[in-house]
Order: sequence, then C-alpha cells, then structure tokens
Amino acid sequence: MKDFFIYFFGEGTQPEFSLLTPAHIAPIAAMLLVIWCIYRNRETLRSSKWEEKLRYALAFALIICDMSYYWRLVAMPSLQPSAVENLPIGICAWTVIFCSFMMVGKSQTLFDIVYFWLFSGSLFALLTPTVLTYTGPTRYRYYQFWLEHTLGYIAVFYMIFVHRMRPNFKSMIRSYCSLLGLAVFAAWVNSMIPGANYLYMARPESAPSVLDILPPNYALRVSIIIAVITLMFGLAYLPWYLKDKK
Repeated sequence: MKDFFIYFFGEGTQPEFSLLTPAHIAPIAAMLLVIWCIYRNRETLRSSKWEEKLRYALAFALIICDMSYYWRLVAMPSLQPSAVENLPIGICAWTVIFCSFMMVGKSQTLFDIVYFWLFSGSLFALLTPTVLTYTGPTRYRYYQFWLEHTLGYIAVFYMIFVHRMRPNFKSMIRSYCSLLGLAVFAAWVNSMIPGANYLYMARPESAPSVLDILPPNYALRVSIIIAVITLMFGLAYLPWYLKDKK
C-alpha cells in the first residue's frame, strides 16, 4: 500500500503525458459536456432549492483542488519544490481562489476578473499543460490539475447561465488592471529571487509549450506577452460586444 501511495502521489522520471492524446482531450471534453448540461438545465437549476448548496459544493471543490496541491508537496518531501516554485503567485492559482469566493457570494466583481483571466491566461494551461509532462492518468497530480483548471470554467459558465452574469467593457478594464498589478508584482518577484519564473515572463517553461516561440530577450518577451494578453481580453469580450450591437 505504501508503494502505491508513493507512486500515485509522485511523478515519473520519463514523460507520461503528451498533447492531443486521449488523456489531454478527455478532461476538456468532460468540461464542455458539464457546461452544456448546465446550459440545458439552467432554468431548473435557477429555481431549485438545492441551487445554493450546489454553488457551495463547487466552491469547496475549487478550494480543495488548489490546497491539495500543497498538501501533496508537504506529505512527500521528495517532491518538495523550493520557495521559488511554491509562492501563491500566478493567474491560475488566484483564478481558482476568486472563483470559489465568487460562487459563495455571487460576486459580480470577482466574476468580472476571473472571466477575462480564464480566457486570456488559464486557457493556455488547457491547451499546453506542460506541468503534466511527467504525471499521466495514473498519478494524482493529473486529476488535481484538470479538476482545478476545468472547474473554474464550469463555475464561470454556471454564473452566466444560471445567474445571468455577464462582463461589460468596464469589467474588462477592471480585470485588465488587476492582471497588470499581478504582473508587476510577479516581475518584481522574478527579479528578486534567482530562478523565479512567475507568469512565464523570465523564460520559457522546461517542457514544450506555446511560450517556446517567444524570444529570450526580457523586454521583447514581456512586450509580446502583454500584446497577446491584450488581444485575448478583446477576443473574450467580442461575443458580448457583438451581442449588444445586435
């Protein structure tokens, strides 16, 4: 049993996960299916006496998924990363936290932030989940990663379909300014701690990802990231803009 837990909560020495394989596509397909079910049953969910409990359960699941990542590191000293890798700085981590509080309080302000953060930053984690290179479907980290990243989208679309929340231009500006604030802080941490790479501004990830195409020059790299994020914010708002125009 001990050997099983060491294996299940550990990670391999050889690549176990590849992009565009069933292990990559299945979690995304499952997420889309859940979102579709929420849309189909939005009226029933809205009037259900269990609606509040459902939101609380989803909020609890989000927090547990994020916390269990650190519990795993503490329980297995061999996996313990340095403080550089363990600080709570990053879009995905804060998106999960904000989504949890959004679900509990039905907060429009937090919805404004996480909607654009999901579709401008966390989206790349779904497309190129490089952190899973050495942890396939037989490892705990695989399930923790996908639950943490897909539940955020489920939470946002739940609020859109069931509680009729939506972003507007002001919320896009609010979310963008929040992200810039996080980026400035992450850049400061990267400059203060050798080897830190928060928001991937310092260098590409060790595993292959879309960030590999960025140049190593710091100023040019950050400029391109800002331009891409700005474009993603615009694309995330475009469907609502077109809806309002129509």
